[in-house]
Amino acid sequence: MSVTGVLGQIVERAKVQVASRRDMLPLEVVQTLADEAGPVRSFRAALQKNGAINVIAEYKRRSPSKGLIREDLSPQDVALAYEAAGAAALSVLTEEEFFGGSLDHLTAARGAAQIPALRKDFTVDAYQIWEARAAGGDAVLLIVAALTDAELTTFLAEAKEARVDALVEVHDAPELSRALAAGAQIVGVNNRNLKTMEVRLETSLDLAAKIPAGVVKVAESGIKTAADIQKLRAAGYDAFLIGEHLMLSPEPGAALHDLLTSAKP
Repeated sequence: MSVTGVLGQIVERAKVQVASRRDMLPLEVVQTLADEAGPVRSFRAALQKNGAINVIAEYKRRSPSKGLIREDLSPQDVALAYEAAGAAALSVLTEEEFFGGSLDHLTAARGAAQIPALRKDFTVDAYQIWEARAAGGDAVLLIVAALTDAELTTFLAEAKEARVDALVEVHDAPELSRALAAGAQIVGVNNRNLKTMEVRLETSLDLAAKIPAGVVKVAESGIKTAADIQKLRAAGYDAFLIGEHLMLSPEPGAALHDLLTSAKP
């Protein structure tokens, strides 16, 4: 499977980085650390609280589309602020080269707060799933556009074995079909076009009805206002992953609090 553009560059770099880390720390060692990491917090359950506006609040320092976002805030301080503001879960970027992330950020954020944490990265190897659990993560991201059907199925099974949930990200109807065929139980619809980097909420709105009942529906990217959340909730979304809008704010926790307050019916 050929992955092109920015995603292709990130995926190729991820493969090199994973191979390097595996040389330093074999899979068997990481699996032992994962087994010793303590109880898992249910990411899936956190996204399904009835009557709540379930936001996955993201910590990230930079991105290919925005460049530098924030480097002056620690993951633990942001995690605590998000939790106090009412976040359902955390998303922590751990990709180093393009997003300025680290597994240490995941460990710090998850250790500071009491809500589940997603390892937001580009999963190209089952090794990363065990790394996520060893670092304290409760969920991993699987991007359909970056994976073959065989890899997607394998990684979903590996996530189950590692006791973490999997957020399976799609960008269009064919990717959604692939995700569902592989058995995805949490589907995230990313509103960002990976080729143009354009963000359109209509992507989530168009795909909402195609996601079956029983599958947790997450809208990702471009969510900035209470009206955005209300529109997506009306379309059937259970949760909303919000990153740049919060991290670009002077105080991310305060920005989340204001957004949740104004979005309540």
